[in-house]
Amino acid sequence: MKLSIRFYREEIWPVNLSGRKHCLTLWCCAGLLALAAISLAGCKPSGSGSKHYETATVARGDLVQHVTASGTLSAVVSVDVGSQVSGKISALNVDFNSPVKKGQLVAEIDPTVYAAARRQAEGELASTKADVILKRQKLERKKILVPLKAASQLDLDQATAELAQAEATITIREAALESAQANLDYCKITAPVDGVVISRKVDLGQTVNAAMNTPVLFTVAQDITKMNISAAVSEADIGQVRVGQPVDFTVDAFPDEIFHGGVTQVRKSPTTTQNVVTYETIIAVENPGQKLFPGMTADVSILVSERKGVSKIPNTALRYSPPDGAVYDGTPPKKLDRSQRLVYSLSADGAKLKPVIIKTGITDGADTEVTGGLKAGEAVVTSTLTATTKGGFGSPPPQTPQ
Repeated sequence: MKLSIRFYREEIWPVNLSGRKHCLTLWCCAGLLALAAISLAGCKPSGSGSKHYETATVARGDLVQHVTASGTLSAVVSVDVGSQVSGKISALNVDFNSPVKKGQLVAEIDPTVYAAARRQAEGELASTKADVILKRQKLERKKILVPLKAASQLDLDQATAELAQAEATITIREAALESAQANLDYCKITAPVDGVVISRKVDLGQTVNAAMNTPVLFTVAQDITKMNISAAVSEADIGQVRVGQPVDFTVDAFPDEIFHGGVTQVRKSPTTTQNVVTYETIIAVENPGQKLFPGMTADVSILVSERKGVSKIPNTALRYSPPDGAVYDGTPPKKLDRSQRLVYSLSADGAKLKPVIIKTGITDGADTEVTGGLKAGEAVVTSTLTATTKGGFGSPPPQTPQ
């Protein structure tokens, strides 16, 4: 009995064990082959040999085109109040934000020197008038003495000339007196217009010098309930700007509020800054609440064109550039006219790019009007989708703006 059992373990059991090992080996080999196949399949890009594109449909809608610029707010009439004479400021009657009326006394310059000059001019005029009286009497005597042979004709002629010179001197002295009086009057500085003082550039006791140029003492804004924006519009956009076009603008002081105005003047004088040519455009603004202050910077948006119910495509379709290796249905043109643009549609199987030449109109920065070459409902390519390692397609590569 014991021998029989040993024989079974030695002859039969080892045979069965060997068979199990052989089966396990086969299963392991099959599993490794399957894993290798899966790995190879995963490494192979999905959609290899073909391109996938993202498209947009030609839609109908409204478009508005704006021209943007930056400008500065200012009063419609802003007058610099200066001094025509030199001297020390002896009185200041207004300050910042003071309302003034035309002719109101706003400052005074010490009049001592100019009052003395006027008195001197008065004395010189009086002396000249006395000299004229003396020379007139002398002439009258000469007229009596000449017939009596008590004086010569030469003496008479000389007396006549001296009187004429004295009378001419009176005119000179009168002009000098008027000049002295004017300089004295200039010591009292008055407001030239009704308005508000928006700038004061002198202090009490300060000496101003009007010898070389007129020193500015104040700046008076005539009416800040009506203001202007002086906007610098680039030469590329100035051809679209017209008088009467509506304007929206914002200022940093009120970032959430939109103000309105209108173009009143397009000036033809160019300004060049760092090789950029701009033209000054004047925009009228209502400021009834006086929220806007002179000198504020305004970001301006001028409505230059508006279209209703037109065909339009995204600007990404105009900027789209086919990738290397793209297959075309037709030959892309090598050169376009200035009025033409190139976009791409897809062939029926969606694998080929079909070049389409179109004509465009206005743009709002996101969409562009199509005036010819495409119809509403047609699709245009906007980007190329890139294959991913998971078998799908990711975001398109960035396009270079045109």
